[in-house]
Amino acid sequence: MLRKLSISVDFVHATLANAVAAGLDPNQLLIKNRISPRLLLEPDARISMERFADLQTHTMRAMNDESLGYHVRPLPLGTWVMMCHATIGAGTLLEAVERLCQFYQLFDFDIHCNTRSSAKDTSITLRHLSSAPNRNFLDHTFLFNCHRYLSWLGNAFVPIHKVCLLAPQRFSQQDYRRMFLGATVSFAASSTLVLSRKALLANIEQTPLSLRHYSRHPNLIMLTQSHAASGWAGKVYGILRRSIDQPPELEKVALELGIHTQTLRRRLDAEGTSFSEIKAFMRRDYALHLLGKQGLSIEEIAYRTGFSESSAFIRAFKTWTGVTPYTYRKGL
Repeated sequence: MLRKLSISVDFVHATLANAVAAGLDPNQLLIKNRISPRLLLEPDARISMERFADLQTHTMRAMNDESLGYHVRPLPLGTWVMMCHATIGAGTLLEAVERLCQFYQLFDFDIHCNTRSSAKDTSITLRHLSSAPNRNFLDHTFLFNCHRYLSWLGNAFVPIHKVCLLAPQRFSQQDYRRMFLGATVSFAASSTLVLSRKALLANIEQTPLSLRHYSRHPNLIMLTQSHAASGWAGKVYGILRRSIDQPPELEKVALELGIHTQTLRRRLDAEGTSFSEIKAFMRRDYALHLLGKQGLSIEEIAYRTGFSESSAFIRAFKTWTGVTPYTYRKGL
């Protein structure tokens, strides 16, 4: 269910920003991963999360650099997976995040990762030992990966108390809320992720065997893992997803969740979203998924995503992605 998600093409631009300098053709990387280069000309376009994860992985391999050219020196392929092997045997998530930071300090990496704990919080702070252009993208994705990896290790969502990222802001606030699952994001001269210390005291649930599966495509798992379903947005998404063609209204969803309608509105707002936004995301992401399937007409996809007329679906799709479903499918 949650794997039928989408992401802004702004992240595609960031992924490919250093490809030319590495002697690669960005258009060939896009085509190889079934992404139309024309989509990058539309500022509001989106692609499926699975294709973006594949693009990330293939670009890293082509550049032989897990930092995608944002580090002062290439990060060798396999660096992240070796960090996973170094942390999988930790007793708790807190011990794992401390090992994670120690791992990156063992080598000649420009990123200095440090943890600090209080009674309620544990912070992960990044510091660069030398200057590099556009290094904020590396900080943003590193902290994103840290949080998603810890949630995977514990097989549960780790609550985020605060996110402060290296300025300047690169993506929209809406995109940052999705990256950090509703947490408020600010921008400053350094990057810090503040997590619940209580959640980090939980035992690690994953094993070396499950790490073998994770290691096959860590980018995809971190982008699409469903631990966020423990939040209210994830619960609402799950209920709506069961009846995409005729999704229930807010009142019925609140009743199923056992809370008052206004309480659900407030809790969704606290996570940086709303009921109508979740419903639109669900339809959009499912539509992107169906457009990748052969043999389904636009009319059939419109019906499956809850639209009575294909014209209404086409207008909505263009609002969501910046292009028509015909243009999107042509580029697949």
